[in-house]
Amino acid sequence: MKRKSAMKLMASVAVVAVGIYVGAFMTTEAEGDTIVPGSIDDPVVTKSYVDQKLGSQSGGMTAEDVQKLITEQLSANSSEVVVVTVPLGKTLIAKDGSEFVVRAGKAVAYSSDANGISDLTDGKDITNGKSVPNNHLILFPRGGRGVQPDPAQKNGLTVLVRGQYQLQ
Repeated sequence: MKRKSAMKLMASVAVVAVGIYVGAFMTTEAEGDTIVPGSIDDPVVTKSYVDQKLGSQSGGMTAEDVQKLITEQLSANSSEVVVVTVPLGKTLIAKDGSEFVVRAGKAVAYSSDANGISDLTDGKDITNGKSVPNNHLILFPRGGRGVQPDPAQKNGLTVLVRGQYQLQ
């Protein structure tokens, strides 16, 4: 019986030794790629990754550039009224959506096409070369039209302008 117990003990030791050997030296990695933190396959998105992707799509504009652009656009569409003096021989050209009120002088309408300018006070269309009444609200839905001093007078014009304009 001693011999049987010794054999069982040796067999048990051999099984445990083989198990330790297999566990220690014959490990295998799981199939598939391992995910490296910060890589494109990482399911956790970091701020630097988002900034990098947004930066490449925004044309390289920084937050300061975007803020400056928005400020410029808002100031360009200002609702402030500006007093403009138009000298004889010059034309005050409106940009899209601008409004004029002729305060002093005799003005005539300027339009490069057959359409005129809108007199909102009288509800009329003033065509090219026709007189523009003083103290009437004139709307320019499209740019490229304007007012100029009447060539028969010696003085220029004083015009209240809301919106963008150009003096030519």
